Amino acid sequence: MATAGTDGSILEFSVRDKRLRLILLAIAALLLIAVAVWPRKDVVEGYAYPIPPQDADNTIEVLNGTNRRGLARDGTRWLRSEGFDVVSFGNAQPADTTVILVRRGSAEIGARLRAALGTGLIRLEPDSLPRVDATVILGSDYQPAASFHP
Repeated sequence: MATAGTDGSILEFSVRDKRLRLILLAIAALLLIAVAVWPRKDVVEGYAYPIPPQDADNTIEVLNGTNRRGLARDGTRWLRSEGFDVVSFGNAQPADTTVILVRRGSAEIGARLRAALGTGLIRLEPDSLPRVDATVILGSDYQPAASFHP
């Protein structure tokens, strides 16, 4: 007859096995907590572009009236950083000077846009299809802010 093995009992775990399993479980729990709490470097807080404030009730359209690529996009980013709700941008017919067309409301929105851009002629041109409150056509006289880098 063979002697009984010393590799532990079949029906019960030995005290040593219980301790080892408890230690491994504690290490796994600590690793899970560390992964959940550890700050991630790929997460960016905030937004890539400033979000207009909730009280920004004027919608703006920005158009590029020059042959400079990306000018409407740069103007859009600048106006958004100044708190304007720019809903679209694109291209327009060539223009030597920046023109601010007020489509709805008073000329006050045009004055605020001119102050933010540093240039622009304000014209009241009501639109029968009120899509935006104002259209900005950036002309050759518009120079994007030098400190602005996306």
